[in-house]
Amino acid sequence: MKPVIEIPAARLPAEGQRVLLRHEDKSVLLFNVAGTLHAIDDSCPHSGASLLAGKLQGSLLQCPAHGLRFDLARGCPHSATGLEVKRYGIERLGEVYAIDLS
Repeated sequence: MKPVIEIPAARLPAEGQRVLLRHEDKSVLLFNVAGTLHAIDDSCPHSGASLLAGKLQGSLLQCPAHGLRFDLARGCPHSATGLEVKRYGIERLGEVYAIDLS
């Protein structure tokens, strides 16, 4: 059985907002960018800093610790640093959304 986080549709973040989700030892950020959901690790690959308080501009998230910017749609950095943030797939199952943590 693959690990998943299930979120009722009523608990999804509003457009332009984010929520922090926890499952066992994993922290995941869920963003709503213009109606599209994006799920990523809450850990900057550069230093492990939490991305929860990062500045969001469109689909670009800036790490609050060192300023690296990540494209939520692709998981890769906006600049050519070679660091990528882990992205997770999201599936709608009726009134519940499932984030696949595998």
